[in-house]
Amino acid sequence: MTASESATAAPNRFDSIPLAPPDSILGLTEAFLADPRTEKMNLTVGVYKDASGLTPILKCVKAAERKLVETEKTKGYLPIDGFPDYRSHVQKLVFSDQIPADRIAMVQAPGGTGALRVAGEFLATQCSPTRVFLPNPTWANHNAIMRSAGLDVETYSYLANDRRSLDFDALLDDLNTKTRPGDAVLMHACCHNPTGVDPTADQWKEIAKVMGSRGLIPLLDFAYQGFGDGLDEDAVGLRTILGQCPEAIVCSSYSKNFGLYSERVGAVGLVAANAAAATAALSQLKVTVRANYSNPPRHGGAIVATILDDDELTQMWKSELEEMRLRITHLRTQFVEGMSKQAGAPDFSSLLNQKGMFSYSGLTAMQADELRSKHGVYVVGSGRINVAGMDEKRMDWLCSAVADVVG
Repeated sequence: MTASESATAAPNRFDSIPLAPPDSILGLTEAFLADPRTEKMNLTVGVYKDASGLTPILKCVKAAERKLVETEKTKGYLPIDGFPDYRSHVQKLVFSDQIPADRIAMVQAPGGTGALRVAGEFLATQCSPTRVFLPNPTWANHNAIMRSAGLDVETYSYLANDRRSLDFDALLDDLNTKTRPGDAVLMHACCHNPTGVDPTADQWKEIAKVMGSRGLIPLLDFAYQGFGDGLDEDAVGLRTILGQCPEAIVCSSYSKNFGLYSERVGAVGLVAANAAAATAALSQLKVTVRANYSNPPRHGGAIVATILDDDELTQMWKSELEEMRLRITHLRTQFVEGMSKQAGAPDFSSLLNQKGMFSYSGLTAMQADELRSKHGVYVVGSGRINVAGMDEKRMDWLCSAVADVVG
Protein backbone atom coordinates (compact mmCIF):
# COMPACT_ATOMS: atom_id res chain seq x y z
CA MET A 1 0.00 0.00 0.00
CA THR A 2 1.36 3.38 -0.99
CA ALA A 3 1.54 6.31 1.42
CA SER A 4 -1.30 8.06 -0.42
CA GLU A 5 -3.48 4.93 -0.27
CA SER A 6 -2.71 4.57 3.45
CA ALA A 7 -3.69 8.18 4.08
CA THR A 8 -6.97 7.64 2.24
CA ALA A 9 -7.76 4.49 4.20
CA ALA A 10 -6.85 5.96 7.56
CA PRO A 11 -7.71 9.69 7.78
CA ASN A 12 -5.72 11.77 10.22
CA ARG A 13 -7.32 11.27 13.61
CA PHE A 14 -6.24 14.67 14.90
CA ASP A 15 -8.02 16.52 12.07
CA SER A 16 -11.38 16.28 13.82
CA ILE A 17 -10.22 17.73 17.16
CA PRO A 18 -12.19 20.92 17.90
CA LEU A 19 -10.46 24.12 18.95
CA ALA A 20 -10.80 24.62 22.71
CA PRO A 21 -12.13 27.97 23.90
CA PRO A 22 -9.47 30.27 25.37
CA ASP A 23 -9.12 30.55 29.13
CA SER A 24 -11.44 33.34 30.24
CA ILE A 25 -8.76 35.11 32.27
CA LEU A 26 -5.56 34.30 30.39
CA GLY A 27 -7.35 35.20 27.16
CA LEU A 28 -8.00 38.68 28.57
CA THR A 29 -4.32 39.04 29.39
CA GLU A 30 -3.41 38.16 25.81
CA ALA A 31 -5.86 40.81 24.62
CA PHE A 32 -4.39 43.31 27.08
CA LEU A 33 -0.86 42.72 25.81
CA ALA A 34 -2.04 43.15 22.24
CA ASP A 35 -3.91 46.36 23.06
CA PRO A 36 -1.94 49.22 21.43
CA ARG A 37 -3.20 51.85 23.86
CA THR A 38 -0.63 53.28 26.27
CA GLU A 39 -3.29 54.19 28.85
CA LYS A 40 -4.55 50.80 30.02
CA MET A 41 -4.69 48.64 33.15
CA ASN A 42 -4.93 44.86 33.64
CA LEU A 43 -6.99 43.84 36.69
CA THR A 44 -7.59 40.24 35.62
CA VAL A 45 -4.71 37.82 36.37
CA GLY A 46 -4.26 36.83 40.00
CA VAL A 47 -0.66 37.86 40.59
CA TYR A 48 0.68 40.47 42.97
CA LYS A 49 2.21 43.56 41.37
CA ASP A 50 4.23 46.31 43.00
CA ALA A 51 3.97 50.05 42.39
CA SER A 52 6.03 49.72 39.20
CA GLY A 53 3.60 47.17 37.77
CA LEU A 54 5.99 44.23 38.10
CA THR A 55 5.63 40.98 40.02
CA PRO A 56 8.69 41.37 42.24
CA ILE A 57 11.17 38.77 43.42
CA LEU A 58 11.28 39.11 47.20
CA LYS A 59 14.59 40.09 48.76
CA CYS A 60 14.47 37.02 51.00
CA VAL A 61 14.04 34.83 47.91
CA LYS A 62 17.08 36.39 46.23
CA ALA A 63 19.12 35.82 49.39
CA ALA A 64 17.94 32.21 49.64
CA GLU A 65 18.81 31.55 46.00
CA ARG A 66 22.33 32.91 46.48
CA LYS A 67 22.71 30.60 49.45
CA LEU A 68 21.43 27.64 47.42
CA VAL A 69 23.84 28.33 44.57
CA GLU A 70 26.73 28.21 47.03
CA THR A 71 25.63 25.11 48.93
CA GLU A 72 23.54 22.96 46.58
CA LYS A 73 25.32 19.70 45.76
CA THR A 74 22.88 17.80 43.53
CA LYS A 75 20.12 18.09 41.00
CA GLY A 76 18.97 14.56 41.69
CA TYR A 77 15.32 13.62 42.00
CA LEU A 78 13.45 14.45 45.17
CA PRO A 79 11.49 11.70 46.92
CA ILE A 80 7.94 11.20 45.67
CA ASP A 81 6.56 13.19 48.61
CA GLY A 82 9.04 16.03 48.12
CA PHE A 83 11.74 17.92 49.98
CA PRO A 84 11.66 16.86 53.67
CA ASP A 85 12.62 20.25 55.15
CA TYR A 86 10.02 21.97 52.99
CA ARG A 87 7.27 19.58 54.12
CA SER A 88 8.23 20.12 57.75
CA HIS A 89 8.00 23.90 57.44
CA VAL A 90 4.70 23.76 55.53
CA GLN A 91 3.25 21.56 58.25
CA LYS A 92 4.19 24.17 60.84
CA LEU A 93 2.86 27.10 58.78
CA VAL A 94 -0.48 25.45 58.09
CA PHE A 95 -1.24 23.45 61.21
CA SER A 96 0.96 25.07 63.88
CA ASP A 97 0.91 22.60 66.81
CA GLN A 98 -2.81 21.87 66.61
CA ILE A 99 -2.52 18.42 65.01
CA PRO A 100 0.01 15.75 66.09
CA ALA A 101 2.56 15.18 63.34
CA ASP A 102 1.79 11.46 63.10
CA ARG A 103 -1.78 12.27 62.01
CA ILE A 104 -0.63 14.36 59.04
CA ALA A 105 0.26 12.97 55.61
CA MET A 106 2.13 15.65 53.67
CA VAL A 107 3.30 15.70 50.05
CA GLN A 108 4.91 18.51 48.09
CA ALA A 109 3.02 19.42 44.92
CA PRO A 110 3.58 21.60 41.83
CA GLY A 111 1.66 24.64 43.02
CA GLY A 112 -1.80 24.90 44.50
CA THR A 113 -3.28 23.60 41.25
CA GLY A 114 -1.19 20.44 41.44
CA ALA A 115 -2.13 20.03 45.09
CA LEU A 116 -5.83 20.24 44.28
CA ARG A 117 -5.48 17.69 41.49
CA VAL A 118 -3.68 15.23 43.80
CA ALA A 119 -6.34 15.77 46.47
CA GLY A 120 -9.14 15.32 43.94
CA GLU A 121 -7.72 12.05 42.60
CA PHE A 122 -7.16 10.79 46.14
CA LEU A 123 -10.81 11.45 47.01
CA ALA A 124 -11.98 9.83 43.76
CA THR A 125 -9.92 6.67 44.19
CA GLN A 126 -9.86 6.21 47.96
CA CYS A 127 -13.14 7.71 49.21
CA SER A 128 -15.54 6.73 46.42
CA PRO A 129 -18.42 7.19 46.17
CA THR A 130 -18.09 10.82 47.15
CA ARG A 131 -19.09 14.16 45.73
CA VAL A 132 -17.29 17.45 46.09
CA PHE A 133 -19.23 20.64 46.78
CA LEU A 134 -17.81 23.93 45.52
CA PRO A 135 -18.89 27.41 46.63
CA ASN A 136 -20.88 29.47 44.14
CA PRO A 137 -18.89 31.29 42.88
CA THR A 138 -15.38 29.89 43.16
CA TRP A 139 -12.07 29.95 41.33
CA ALA A 140 -12.90 28.99 37.75
CA ASN A 141 -10.35 26.14 37.66
CA HIS A 142 -11.79 24.31 40.68
CA ASN A 143 -14.60 22.78 38.65
CA ALA A 144 -12.31 21.59 35.85
CA ILE A 145 -9.75 20.12 38.26
CA MET A 146 -12.28 18.16 40.29
CA ARG A 147 -14.15 16.84 37.26
CA SER A 148 -10.89 15.81 35.60
CA ALA A 149 -9.96 13.99 38.79
CA GLY A 150 -13.11 11.90 38.44
CA LEU A 151 -15.37 13.51 41.05
CA ASP A 152 -19.02 14.46 40.77
CA VAL A 153 -19.20 18.20 41.35
CA GLU A 154 -22.04 20.03 43.12
CA THR A 155 -22.30 23.58 44.44
CA TYR A 156 -23.38 25.28 47.65
CA SER A 157 -24.54 28.87 48.12
CA TYR A 158 -21.91 31.43 48.99
CA LEU A 159 -22.39 34.95 47.61
CA ALA A 160 -25.54 36.91 48.40
CA ASN A 161 -27.69 38.52 45.73
CA ASP A 162 -25.95 41.85 46.28
CA ARG A 163 -22.80 40.12 44.93
CA ARG A 164 -20.73 41.75 47.67
CA SER A 165 -21.51 39.84 50.88
CA LEU A 166 -21.79 36.28 52.20
CA ASP A 167 -25.19 34.55 52.13
CA PHE A 168 -24.43 32.73 55.35
CA ASP A 169 -27.93 31.35 55.99
CA ALA A 170 -28.11 29.84 52.50
CA LEU A 171 -24.61 28.40 52.89
CA LEU A 172 -25.53 26.58 56.12
CA ASP A 173 -28.84 25.43 54.67
CA ASP A 174 -27.13 23.89 51.66
CA LEU A 175 -24.54 22.11 53.80
CA ASN A 176 -27.35 20.73 55.97
CA THR A 177 -29.71 19.68 53.19
CA LYS A 178 -27.68 18.95 50.06
CA THR A 179 -24.77 16.95 51.45
CA ARG A 180 -24.40 13.36 52.56
CA PRO A 181 -21.88 11.96 55.06
CA GLY A 182 -18.59 11.38 53.26
CA ASP A 183 -19.05 14.21 50.78
CA ALA A 184 -16.16 16.64 50.41
CA VAL A 185 -16.75 20.37 50.75
CA LEU A 186 -14.20 22.71 49.22
CA MET A 187 -13.75 25.96 51.12
CA HIS A 188 -11.33 28.85 50.69
CA ALA A 189 -9.50 29.02 54.00
CA CYS A 190 -9.04 32.78 53.56
CA CYS A 191 -9.17 35.51 50.90
CA HIS A 192 -11.93 33.88 48.87
CA ASN A 193 -11.19 33.85 45.15
CA PRO A 194 -12.91 35.50 43.28
CA THR A 195 -14.95 37.56 45.75
CA GLY A 196 -12.68 38.49 48.67
CA VAL A 197 -15.65 37.70 50.94
CA ASP A 198 -14.71 35.53 53.93
CA PRO A 199 -16.77 34.17 56.85
CA THR A 200 -16.24 35.83 60.22
CA ALA A 201 -14.63 33.90 63.10
CA ASP A 202 -18.10 33.20 64.56
CA GLN A 203 -19.40 32.05 61.19
CA TRP A 204 -16.46 29.67 60.82
CA LYS A 205 -17.52 28.11 64.14
CA GLU A 206 -21.01 27.45 62.80
CA ILE A 207 -19.64 26.05 59.54
CA ALA A 208 -17.27 23.78 61.47
CA LYS A 209 -20.12 22.44 63.62
CA VAL A 210 -22.15 21.51 60.55
CA MET A 211 -19.16 19.94 58.80
CA GLY A 212 -18.35 17.86 61.88
CA SER A 213 -21.90 16.79 62.70
CA ARG A 214 -22.65 15.70 59.13
CA GLY A 215 -19.42 13.76 58.66
CA LEU A 216 -18.21 15.89 55.74
CA ILE A 217 -14.62 15.98 54.48
CA PRO A 218 -13.25 19.54 54.49
CA LEU A 219 -11.15 20.27 51.40
CA LEU A 220 -9.48 23.58 52.19
CA ASP A 221 -7.83 25.68 49.49
CA PHE A 222 -5.21 27.74 51.35
CA ALA A 223 -3.58 29.77 48.58
CA TYR A 224 -3.31 33.20 50.22
CA GLN A 225 -2.06 32.72 53.78
CA GLY A 226 -0.81 36.09 55.01
CA PHE A 227 -2.65 38.18 52.41
CA GLY A 228 -5.81 38.70 54.51
CA ASP A 229 -5.11 39.67 58.10
CA GLY A 230 -1.81 37.88 58.81
CA LEU A 231 -0.22 34.43 58.82
CA ASP A 232 -1.90 33.11 61.95
CA GLU A 233 -5.04 35.21 61.59
CA ASP A 234 -5.68 33.76 58.13
CA ALA A 235 -5.56 30.23 59.53
CA VAL A 236 -8.44 30.81 61.97
CA GLY A 237 -11.09 29.24 59.71
CA LEU A 238 -8.93 26.24 58.88
CA ARG A 239 -8.03 25.57 62.50
CA THR A 240 -11.61 26.06 63.65
CA ILE A 241 -12.75 23.38 61.20
CA LEU A 242 -9.95 21.05 62.31
CA GLY A 243 -11.24 21.43 65.86
CA GLN A 244 -14.55 19.85 64.79
CA CYS A 245 -13.52 17.49 61.99
CA PRO A 246 -11.12 14.57 62.57
CA GLU A 247 -10.32 14.35 58.86
CA ALA A 248 -9.48 17.07 56.33
CA ILE A 249 -7.33 17.87 53.32
CA VAL A 250 -5.51 21.19 53.00
CA CYS A 251 -4.12 22.31 49.63
CA SER A 252 -1.64 25.12 50.15
CA SER A 253 0.29 27.33 47.74
CA TYR A 254 3.37 29.52 48.12
CA SER A 255 3.06 31.32 44.81
CA LYS A 256 1.58 34.40 46.42
CA ASN A 257 3.07 34.77 49.88
CA PHE A 258 6.62 33.96 48.69
CA GLY A 259 6.15 35.40 45.19
CA LEU A 260 7.18 32.04 43.70
CA TYR A 261 4.61 31.91 40.90
CA SER A 262 6.87 30.35 38.27
CA GLU A 263 8.42 27.82 40.66
CA ARG A 264 5.09 26.03 41.28
CA VAL A 265 5.40 25.40 45.00
CA GLY A 266 2.48 23.80 46.82
CA ALA A 267 1.56 20.99 49.18
CA VAL A 268 -1.19 18.58 50.17
CA GLY A 269 -1.63 18.16 53.91
CA LEU A 270 -4.04 15.36 54.78
CA VAL A 271 -5.24 15.11 58.38
CA ALA A 272 -6.35 11.61 59.45
CA ALA A 273 -8.09 10.54 62.64
CA ASN A 274 -5.11 8.44 63.73
CA ALA A 275 -1.51 7.66 62.84
CA ALA A 276 -2.26 4.37 61.07
CA ALA A 277 -4.76 6.04 58.76
CA ALA A 278 -2.28 8.85 58.01
CA THR A 279 0.40 6.32 57.06
CA ALA A 280 -1.97 4.51 54.71
CA ALA A 281 -3.18 7.79 53.22
CA LEU A 282 0.40 8.92 52.57
CA SER A 283 1.10 5.70 50.68
CA GLN A 284 -1.90 6.34 48.42
CA LEU A 285 -1.01 10.01 47.93
CA LYS A 286 2.40 8.84 46.73
CA VAL A 287 0.74 6.46 44.26
CA THR A 288 -1.27 9.39 42.89
CA VAL A 289 1.83 11.57 42.61
CA ARG A 290 3.81 8.81 40.92
CA ALA A 291 1.16 8.43 38.23
CA ASN A 292 1.00 12.18 37.59
CA TYR A 293 4.39 13.87 37.80
CA SER A 294 6.48 11.24 39.63
CA ASN A 295 8.15 13.71 41.99
CA PRO A 296 8.03 17.48 42.47
CA PRO A 297 10.58 20.09 41.34
CA ARG A 298 13.31 20.92 43.84
CA HIS A 299 14.11 24.62 43.47
CA GLY A 300 10.95 26.30 44.78
CA GLY A 301 10.62 24.04 47.78
CA ALA A 302 14.31 24.50 48.57
CA ILE A 303 13.84 28.28 48.50
CA VAL A 304 10.98 28.12 51.01
CA ALA A 305 12.90 25.73 53.25
CA THR A 306 16.06 27.86 53.10
CA ILE A 307 14.14 30.96 54.13
CA LEU A 308 12.30 29.27 56.97
CA ASP A 309 15.48 27.52 58.18
CA ASP A 310 17.10 30.92 58.75
CA ASP A 311 15.72 33.27 61.44
CA GLU A 312 16.97 36.39 59.67
CA LEU A 313 15.49 35.37 56.31
CA THR A 314 12.24 34.35 58.00
CA GLN A 315 11.87 37.80 59.55
CA MET A 316 12.71 39.39 56.20
CA TRP A 317 10.01 37.28 54.55
CA LYS A 318 7.39 38.18 57.16
CA SER A 319 8.21 41.85 56.73
CA GLU A 320 7.96 41.67 52.94
CA LEU A 321 4.72 39.70 53.16
CA GLU A 322 3.23 42.30 55.49
CA GLU A 323 4.31 45.04 53.09
CA MET A 324 2.42 43.32 50.26
CA ARG A 325 -0.65 42.78 52.41
CA LEU A 326 -0.75 46.38 53.62
CA ARG A 327 -0.28 47.70 50.10
CA ILE A 328 -3.30 45.73 48.90
CA THR A 329 -5.33 47.10 51.80
CA HIS A 330 -4.20 50.62 50.92
CA LEU A 331 -5.13 50.16 47.25
CA ARG A 332 -8.59 48.88 48.16
CA THR A 333 -9.15 51.83 50.48
CA GLN A 334 -7.82 54.29 47.90
CA PHE A 335 -10.18 52.90 45.26
CA VAL A 336 -13.22 53.10 47.54
CA GLU A 337 -12.38 56.65 48.55
CA GLY A 338 -11.77 57.61 44.92
CA MET A 339 -15.13 56.19 43.84
CA SER A 340 -16.89 58.11 46.63
CA LYS A 341 -15.75 61.33 44.95
CA GLN A 342 -17.21 60.38 41.56
CA ALA A 343 -20.56 62.04 40.97
CA GLY A 344 -23.37 59.54 40.54
CA ALA A 345 -21.19 56.47 41.22
CA PRO A 346 -22.61 53.71 43.44
CA ASP A 347 -21.27 53.03 46.92
CA PHE A 348 -18.22 50.73 46.82
CA SER A 349 -17.59 50.76 50.60
CA SER A 350 -18.48 47.06 50.89
CA LEU A 351 -15.10 46.32 49.27
CA LEU A 352 -13.44 47.43 52.52
CA ASN A 353 -14.77 44.26 54.20
CA GLN A 354 -13.26 42.01 51.53
CA LYS A 355 -9.83 40.45 51.97
CA GLY A 356 -6.90 39.44 49.85
CA MET A 357 -5.98 40.23 46.27
CA PHE A 358 -9.49 40.00 44.82
CA SER A 359 -12.74 41.88 45.17
CA TYR A 360 -16.14 41.55 43.57
CA SER A 361 -16.77 45.05 42.29
CA GLY A 362 -20.44 44.61 41.45
CA LEU A 363 -19.72 45.42 37.80
CA THR A 364 -21.90 43.55 35.30
CA ALA A 365 -20.49 41.69 32.30
CA MET A 366 -21.71 44.48 30.03
CA GLN A 367 -20.03 47.13 32.18
CA ALA A 368 -16.79 45.11 32.27
CA ASP A 369 -16.87 44.85 28.48
CA GLU A 370 -17.45 48.61 28.12
CA LEU A 371 -14.69 49.35 30.61
CA ARG A 372 -12.30 47.28 28.49
CA SER A 373 -13.34 48.56 25.06
CA LYS A 374 -13.76 52.21 26.00
CA HIS A 375 -11.06 52.78 28.59
CA GLY A 376 -8.56 49.90 28.33
CA VAL A 377 -9.31 48.66 31.86
CA TYR A 378 -9.41 44.87 31.75
CA VAL A 379 -11.75 43.23 34.28
CA VAL A 380 -13.16 39.68 34.33
CA GLY A 381 -16.76 39.49 33.14
CA SER A 382 -17.95 38.46 36.60
CA GLY A 383 -16.83 41.84 37.92
CA ARG A 384 -13.89 40.37 39.82
CA ILE A 385 -10.94 42.73 40.07
CA ASN A 386 -7.38 42.04 41.11
CA VAL A 387 -6.80 44.84 43.62
CA ALA A 388 -3.06 44.15 43.54
CA GLY A 389 -3.04 45.09 39.86
CA MET A 390 -4.15 48.65 40.56
CA ASP A 391 -1.75 51.56 40.18
CA GLU A 392 -1.93 54.08 43.01
CA LYS A 393 -0.50 56.79 40.74
CA ARG A 394 -3.35 56.32 38.26
CA MET A 395 -6.18 55.70 40.73
CA ASP A 396 -8.04 58.88 39.76
CA TRP A 397 -7.99 57.78 36.12
CA LEU A 398 -9.25 54.31 37.06
CA CYS A 399 -12.05 55.67 39.24
CA SER A 400 -13.11 58.05 36.48
CA ALA A 401 -13.24 55.17 33.98
CA VAL A 402 -15.30 52.98 36.32
CA ALA A 403 -17.67 55.86 37.08
CA ASP A 404 -18.17 56.41 33.37
CA VAL A 405 -19.52 52.88 32.81
CA VAL A 406 -21.58 52.56 36.00
CA GLY A 407 -23.08 56.06 36.03
